[in-house]
Amino acid sequence: MSLLRNTGLTAARNLSRRSVPRQQLQNLQRRHASNTEVGPVRNAGHTVDKLEGQFDNAFNRERLAVKKHAAATAAHSHSVVLPALIMGGANTWVQWVEHWEHQSHEPPVHERPQYSYMNIRTKAFPWGDGDKSLFWNDNYNYKPSADE
Repeated sequence: MSLLRNTGLTAARNLSRRSVPRQQLQNLQRRHASNTEVGPVRNAGHTVDKLEGQFDNAFNRERLAVKKHAAATAAHSHSVVLPALIMGGANTWVQWVEHWEHQSHEPPVHERPQYSYMNIRTKAFPWGDGDKSLFWNDNYNYKPSADE
């Protein structure tokens, strides 16, 4: 029975009964009342056009100038970013084609020299035959068998 009292709805009721003491509530109201002075008026999320009263200071004027500059240059950034992305993509594609053309002139994998520093295994992998890594690809990786 005591378990049921401390769960769900009763816990929410107990929390709602605990209220902020009156003195703390009055302090909060006084503290936040000074923050409700009329400040810069915003129109549906747009930047402020004019600063008035205590908000007209060097810091806020500089912030307003930066926001206006950012809004003015944002439209021009697409004319720089999109061509740069297209040129970067074209360069990547050209490099990709050149790489695979170069690879086609290489000898087959099993005819390439096997150097002593390649495919060193000090401990077997916990999968398969223990000799092939997780990213092993038989078309590109080659490990000669013991009888070769």
